[in-house]
Amino acid sequence: MRKIHLFSASAAMWLSVGCVAAAPVKTGIEVLRERGFDVLRGKRVGLVTNPTGVDRRLVSTIDVLDSAARRGMFELAALYGPEHGVRGDAEAGQAVASGRDARTGVRVFSLYGRTTRPTREMLAGVDVLVFDIQDIGTRSYTYISTMGRVMEGAAEAGVPVVVLDRPNPMGGLRVEGRERIEEGLVSFVSAYPIPYIHGMTVGELARMLNEEGMLRGGVRCGLTVVPMEGWRREMGWEECGLPWVATSPHIPTPEGALYYPTTGTIGELGTLHIGVGYTLPFRTVAAGWIGDAEGLAQRLNGLPELAGGRFRPIHYRPFYGADKGTMMHGVEIFLPRGTKEADSLVFTLIPFYIMQELAALCPEHKPLEEATDSKRAMFDKVLGTSQMRRMFLEAGCRVTPQLRAFWRPSQAFLEKRRKYLIY
Repeated sequence: MRKIHLFSASAAMWLSVGCVAAAPVKTGIEVLRERGFDVLRGKRVGLVTNPTGVDRRLVSTIDVLDSAARRGMFELAALYGPEHGVRGDAEAGQAVASGRDARTGVRVFSLYGRTTRPTREMLAGVDVLVFDIQDIGTRSYTYISTMGRVMEGAAEAGVPVVVLDRPNPMGGLRVEGRERIEEGLVSFVSAYPIPYIHGMTVGELARMLNEEGMLRGGVRCGLTVVPMEGWRREMGWEECGLPWVATSPHIPTPEGALYYPTTGTIGELGTLHIGVGYTLPFRTVAAGWIGDAEGLAQRLNGLPELAGGRFRPIHYRPFYGADKGTMMHGVEIFLPRGTKEADSLVFTLIPFYIMQELAALCPEHKPLEEATDSKRAMFDKVLGTSQMRRMFLEAGCRVTPQLRAFWRPSQAFLEKRRKYLIY
């Protein structure tokens, strides 16, 4: 087993606690720069990043490393692009092209196309591989799948990995969802056995994937995590003092990271509109056939299981997408933060409660059953299980205690997770 190195955080961490005004969080790239890029000195460096890899002045990590390379500290040998590409010029789901970065002239290899894992050929001439991407804290978001695949490819090629840590915009306390991925449902949106909301930073997650044998074939890479300074698990993004760069086109604000795991799952069905294509991506659940949006909101606001969340009736026409121009009726979701009710509210079960109340209001429509086979398959892949769908339908479209218990992360996982928390 290779040793994992952790740089110690500075006094800024404890100065941000108590009555002292919170100091801005320093991300891994800023800590690495302050340390004079010591773990990269004299090496040929590969960088996995995208537009979210920036410092607090919005300078790209590509350009930060390129500037240091031009001063002779190391060589920036290659860039690797996940979904959306290193400069963000590829649409969601679009294959990323290899080539040269126009600004630096550094060669670019695609990790979202023919392969999602760097091959030995792609890593030839690279001594160390750096990962710097802002995640949103949800298993089905592909950036952590990319990180795991990068670690697998690096392990096979004998190239060490440096992960530059960043905040989890959902904070580090909320953990939701069954961690076990059913056989046949492992995919790029459920690549590793972790809960749907994992409550970890990318650095913490990298440590766990590496040490718990979660990477494909049980491989382990040489791993260095450069931690942040000043981040605490209870922090919301607004407390970090950092700019937000859209992690993808439909996550333009940090709030989107909270709402993505709330509605993104049922959005895969294609039978309910979740605000993507309108001005509220992931914040609505609506359909043209919902005739009583007011009644739906009242029913949801009356559920004790959803206490803390609020729902208001909404009517809108999407500007683009399959439902462009069609009047939608439904609810807009308002999630709580920083309250006891927020802690007890299971964000990822909200879509099931909405479908439960829709079944009572509109029994002639069944979003789960009306979806195509391929859409239902994707819904299952995102959840990592087909049992949630089946249990819900078999209970007459009801969220039962059994379903809630099934979806809960295991105590064994929570104990395992605790070993790898840095903050």
